[in-house]
Amino acid sequence: MANFYLDNPSLKHHLHHPLMKRIVKLKERNYADKDTFDYAPIDFEDAMDSYDKVLEIVGEICGEIIAPNAESVDHEGPTVADGRVTYARGTQENLDAVRKAGLMGIALPRRYNGLNFPIVPYMMAADLVSRADAGFENLWGLQDCAETLYEFGNEDQHQRFITRVCNGETMSMDLTEPDAGSDLQSVMLKATYNKADGYWHLNGVKRFITNGDADIHLVLARSEEGARDGRGLSMFIYDKRDGGVTVRRIENKLGIKGSPTCELVYRNARAELCGDRKLGLIKYVMALMNSARLGITAQAVGLSEAAYREALSYAQDRKQFGKAIIEFPAVYEMIALIRAKTDATRTLLYETSRFVDVYKVLEDISRERKLTPEERQEMKKYSKLADAFTPIGKAMATEYANQNTYDAIQIHGGSGFMKDYACERLYRDARITNIYEGTTQLQVVAAIRHVTTGTYLAKIREYEGLEYKPELEDLKKKLIAMTDQYEKVVSMVVETKDNEYIDFQARRMVEAAAHCVMGYLLLQDTNVNDSFRRSAEVYINYAQAEVNKIDAYISSFDREDLGYFKAQ
Repeated sequence: MANFYLDNPSLKHHLHHPLMKRIVKLKERNYADKDTFDYAPIDFEDAMDSYDKVLEIVGEICGEIIAPNAESVDHEGPTVADGRVTYARGTQENLDAVRKAGLMGIALPRRYNGLNFPIVPYMMAADLVSRADAGFENLWGLQDCAETLYEFGNEDQHQRFITRVCNGETMSMDLTEPDAGSDLQSVMLKATYNKADGYWHLNGVKRFITNGDADIHLVLARSEEGARDGRGLSMFIYDKRDGGVTVRRIENKLGIKGSPTCELVYRNARAELCGDRKLGLIKYVMALMNSARLGITAQAVGLSEAAYREALSYAQDRKQFGKAIIEFPAVYEMIALIRAKTDATRTLLYETSRFVDVYKVLEDISRERKLTPEERQEMKKYSKLADAFTPIGKAMATEYANQNTYDAIQIHGGSGFMKDYACERLYRDARITNIYEGTTQLQVVAAIRHVTTGTYLAKIREYEGLEYKPELEDLKKKLIAMTDQYEKVVSMVVETKDNEYIDFQARRMVEAAAHCVMGYLLLQDTNVNDSFRRSAEVYINYAQAEVNKIDAYISSFDREDLGYFKAQ
């Protein structure tokens, strides 16, 4: 039987990182749930065994149900009639399978029927599902919205809505509008409070809403009369059972066709406020987007994994000029680089997930009791690291997913252009990943301050200070040289004090930081598990060449040449 977890040993490697002991201890509140819930772990080993077993179930569902359904779902897609969406047959089978397995509340507390898993195993499940069908990940992964509802909603809302999600209902986040894409400050969907019934009523249009006919919606709407910026926006909960929202159409998309992307019309739809007024964009959507960006990183990694396996299998089987094409350097170089980029972004995904885990669980504990000074410092440290690593993870993983799926088609040659092979679908599915939940360009905007303030450099130097095996010394020397180059070009740009020039070179500096980070993370993986050595060697050599290019470009760039670009 196909099992996407058991056939990928790198996942167990990342699951058993040393920081998991701290994460699990915090998440389980010293295993206090064991006296209340019979499925709660009694200690660390029991918790890890639970994660392992559940991921094995996810892997089996992915291999036996979701992946086999992916092609038919891509061809059939969802339909809309009378304002309601019907999923493709395969999508409904997938949803039935994950619901039956109890996988709709993985990271939510047990008191709402969730599994109370940390972010790390949750992202591993997302990684697996995305390898099977990236479009289905968009439906299953939207349980992230329940995390935001848990964080900012009240206990009554938790009981009424989160329990439904854990029991299998779906969610959506309704943010974008026809005239408000990346610029969410421009959202104009109107929220009006009705004193007679004690509810808010929503009117307007939302566009590009993933799973827009979901059971429960988190909606960004303008609650403050006369306000035109983000301070006039609040977050609302809309329950499909109450009516008032119809699906005008489903977008005809390039990829992820199993996931219905909807245009929604709100006509006096009854809703309730989530959290406080005026914080919808400033606080709640930012938290929601960071969580979603981590999920898209996992989606991109899963797509890269699928692309690698498709490319490798074809290259081993396809014969030209009397031998398998994998024996040609032009081909085996491409496959090795796909593998290295996949491993590099996966190790960055789980490093980021660990940072998110620590600060999120401490933040949750702070709502139960006062944190100790040490805990507050720990939360501050990991919050900063999560804030820094989330955008570079999303940017690099999604750009690499596009490159890897592109190369998978190239390895297939003319056959890759045909719908007979899965790589064609993977390529189309990957294209959206570096656009939605914040384009790569917006990730650079989020990341650049961590370049200019030294967050990345400090963490890279911390990685440099770790002890590595003697046989890895040559790779470490390359990384030290890369880091020195990165530090040099950042100083060169920042010292100009020219904000426009810093913004112009921001993408290159962020990429250089990411190359150093991923190189060191792969070196750490290899230090523990030699199976990562090939990817570490390939990636570090590739990254060194990329940093050299960045260094050469910035070092030789004349700031007066900015005018050439602006003139276009």
